[in-house]
Amino acid sequence: MSRFNVKKVAVLGAGVMGAQIAAHLVNCKVPVVLFDLAAKEGPKNAIALKAIDKLKKLKPAPLGVAEDAELIEVANYDDDLKKLKGCDLIIEAIAERMDWKSDLYARIAPHVAKHAIVASNTSGLSITRLSEALPEALRPRFCGIHFFNPPRYMVLVELIATPTTRPEVLDQLEAFVTTALGKGVVRAKDTPNFIANRIGIAGMLTTMKEVEKYGLTFDVVDDLTGKRLGRASSGTFRTIDVVGLDTVGHVVKTLQDNLDEKTDSFYASFGTPPVLQKLIESGHLGQKAKAGFYKKQGRDILRFDLEKDEYVPSGEKANEVYGRMLRKPAGERLRLLRDSEGPQGQFLWAILRNGFHYAAVHLKDIAEAARDVDQAMRWGFGMKQGPFELWQEAGWLDVAKMVQEDIDAGKALSKQPLPEWVFKGPVAEAGGVHTEQGSWNPTTGQFEPRRQLPVYERQLFPELLRGEAGPRPDTAGKTLLETDAIRVWTLDDEVVIATLKTKMRAISPDAGEGLMEAINLAEADYKGLVVWPGDDPFSVGADLQAMLPGYVAGGAGLVDSMEKELQELMLRLRYANVPTVAAIRGMALGGGCEMAVHCAKRVAIMESYIGLVEVGVGLVPGAGGLAYIARRAAENAQASTGKDLLPFLTEGFTAAAMAKVGMSALDSRKLGYLLWSDTIVPHKDELLYVAIQQARAMYEGGYRPPLKRLFPVAGRDGKATITGQLVNMRDGGFISQHDFDIALKIAHVVTGGDVDPGTLVSEEYLMTLERQAFTSLLGHPKTHERIMGMLATGKPVRN
Repeated sequence: MSRFNVKKVAVLGAGVMGAQIAAHLVNCKVPVVLFDLAAKEGPKNAIALKAIDKLKKLKPAPLGVAEDAELIEVANYDDDLKKLKGCDLIIEAIAERMDWKSDLYARIAPHVAKHAIVASNTSGLSITRLSEALPEALRPRFCGIHFFNPPRYMVLVELIATPTTRPEVLDQLEAFVTTALGKGVVRAKDTPNFIANRIGIAGMLTTMKEVEKYGLTFDVVDDLTGKRLGRASSGTFRTIDVVGLDTVGHVVKTLQDNLDEKTDSFYASFGTPPVLQKLIESGHLGQKAKAGFYKKQGRDILRFDLEKDEYVPSGEKANEVYGRMLRKPAGERLRLLRDSEGPQGQFLWAILRNGFHYAAVHLKDIAEAARDVDQAMRWGFGMKQGPFELWQEAGWLDVAKMVQEDIDAGKALSKQPLPEWVFKGPVAEAGGVHTEQGSWNPTTGQFEPRRQLPVYERQLFPELLRGEAGPRPDTAGKTLLETDAIRVWTLDDEVVIATLKTKMRAISPDAGEGLMEAINLAEADYKGLVVWPGDDPFSVGADLQAMLPGYVAGGAGLVDSMEKELQELMLRLRYANVPTVAAIRGMALGGGCEMAVHCAKRVAIMESYIGLVEVGVGLVPGAGGLAYIARRAAENAQASTGKDLLPFLTEGFTAAAMAKVGMSALDSRKLGYLLWSDTIVPHKDELLYVAIQQARAMYEGGYRPPLKRLFPVAGRDGKATITGQLVNMRDGGFISQHDFDIALKIAHVVTGGDVDPGTLVSEEYLMTLERQAFTSLLGHPKTHERIMGMLATGKPVRN
């Protein structure tokens, strides 16, 4: 298959989805032109320009950095259709109206390049019917592409072929969407709402029906159907608020308009719930309208009460009895819920049973294999497990019998029995739909493996479903060293991989020793070292729980020696004789950030959140983070024409003193925690492959570590300037006295202490100042309050 080289993309429609798709393309360095109607007044491109301006204000942020909005080119259909000739991919994302889309296709068709792919971002309209509006020559290059909202964060993209779509077009588009945009692709059949929304929206509707039946409040339901159930933390109704009640209402209408009792035996449950209808009619469309099922009033969160027709205080939690049930093994959990007498337990069993029932009945209609359903629900609805995975884990035939008994007893929402393949044949014999041979395809009656496209060779450890065969990072490759804290291993006998095994990848003393040994092994016999976490997070920093007992037992002296060992680790990473590469995903905070910045290179996925956050626990960075800030400031000043060091120091100081965290890899680059020479990878499962390639390439290029050199610091004059700014912030009530004291210590370190401006210092000198500041704060009562608060709640305490 030849490579589909996407030099430029056109997005047609600057609505919520179109603009955000354009934003994500820019995040991934794909040039994009955003089209919309010509404005009747003012600048012709005013509609697209207004949409781009809104991107800067949206939460969660669709752009990695807000100023990249200016990289989106704007256009209108009256004047600029000729620009389509230069686009390799055209994504139509206008309103969900078949007639509007058809009219637009007729308009753009003469301007589409002969090689370009045209795709409709629709959440449920028939792709085959849409294709009929295109000239015959374009139909083989047309398909559906369904991004989930918000496009930057949601992994799922569904691709939908028509009978005339060329197979290689879908292969090319899948490769591009996967590696260039970092998405998980599922191919769906051209049925109403495709896979994820068909299962997910049906699940929401049946959940609302069960809510009415059992008389539960929205906040209790969200507590039950969030993380406790292995689903998105927003639960059911908060999720609808985020997505938009009007959007959900539209998808519901698609089900209503395109299905009936003959095509979907659950159709009777697809009526628009009264509460949803009431809120939509009132203009309470969710988060974007400041009110939906919930409304924020000051610091209070209110929930809507349909009977009272008003918002009332929320915050009610589920009965903890059911919380304990949900922590049981899957089989025991489902049995307990089914046998429970309380409404919350009965509700939970009902929605799970309905989900199993619906997925099994419609698998053959909507998807090629069970894998597609479970991946769609993981990636599109934030589920930890898809419905078939949970069913399989709980005991396939046991659950099937419970579901069928409820159907026979009239307790289910449909009388349609489970398909025969559930009870007889290969699935029943294998104990589920996912096996080492592949996932169940009810059309062919076989377990079928994943698609083998070249792009997937970059995913050394793809996200596996329960029961699937595939390589697993905890056992793959050759182990060189393993303890309870770390595994040091290699896949290719060329590059060493170090994976921390501690909770949240915390850098404990044992983990630090293991990393030191990993560097030694890499220098002795290999081409490089990659520090790779496996999954999120990269590392949340030093192990505070291990450090506090050390302070109690040995005082400041013992802590000082522990910090010195951490600093020595960071310097070993920086000055190793082979390239060291930090492969970052998720959080790289505190010591995790320090470990990353001291590596020779960083490879990070887009959703990497990097920062020095020690102020949140009443401390200062103590493993070389402040020395890094001072050194980078000196290097940046030397590369510039300016003589004053302080302007180059200010941003790094502020980031550390305010515990700023980059909210994307792009934002982390702005803060200086990633460099322009570092690599940002869109897809999390390609991270290790790219990091290994980078280490190998650096070695083959004759890598040598940087030479140790002295560098200038801002000295006492720089500290005095920063101190004046801090006094104003404290006296103005912007920071507390303890924040002020901590920031002063940070300023003392990054400016080099009590020395003249321009004094040349070493990293070791600044690290000594770091340790002194760190240990002096560790004994402070307010620091203890912050540390204990963080360990107890995971949230910073401001005192």
